[in-house]
Amino acid sequence: MSHYLESTPYFDFESKAVTDYGKRLVGSETDPTKIAVRLYLGVRDNIKYNAYTFDVKPESFSASYCLQQGESYCVPKAVLLGALCRLYKIPARIGLADVRNHLASPQFLEYLQSDVFVMHGYTDMFLEGQWVKATPAFDSGLCKLMNLQPLEFNGKEDSIFHEFDNSGDRHMEYLKEHGHFEDVPRELILRSIAEAYPHLVESFTSAKPKRSLYLDMQEQ
Repeated sequence: MSHYLESTPYFDFESKAVTDYGKRLVGSETDPTKIAVRLYLGVRDNIKYNAYTFDVKPESFSASYCLQQGESYCVPKAVLLGALCRLYKIPARIGLADVRNHLASPQFLEYLQSDVFVMHGYTDMFLEGQWVKATPAFDSGLCKLMNLQPLEFNGKEDSIFHEFDNSGDRHMEYLKEHGHFEDVPRELILRSIAEAYPHLVESFTSAKPKRSLYLDMQEQ
């Protein structure tokens, strides 16, 4: 378990910003499960979800960078939650999976040229003698626009994307699990994304468009 408690350049919970953020979220709580829930809700809702923010720079995968930006996509948000868990001595690691999003915005589908999102990231944490999944990706504001219930997490059961939205339409379909990692497998992620979306490779190293999923949903 010691590997899942270490600070790394990605799980950089020793940075002042991450440490201070954790203290604000946790307050005087001492129960590990209740701490994990507070951390989950903080990362879920305080860091807005925006898949257009993907970047290849090493620092963009770190917890401190995600916190500094205030918006990010699933992988850095999962890393931030994992780093905060490690700060409070809760073993945590990152999990990766490929998913099909049946409710993705037309603009984002055009951008990806696919409805399959490879290397979706979630947090795996060890609580009460077992590993449980937490998915802090979609903030509650975005969920409202997408007609989804925000994902809850109780520290006892897996919290993964809903299969259906509030109207009963298909939402998220899990296609392939890539496993769990004690640190961010950046090269694997970059290689997989380049293979899945070759038309975007050049844009990953250029200036990012001023775009967000909030704007996509509002334009529908």
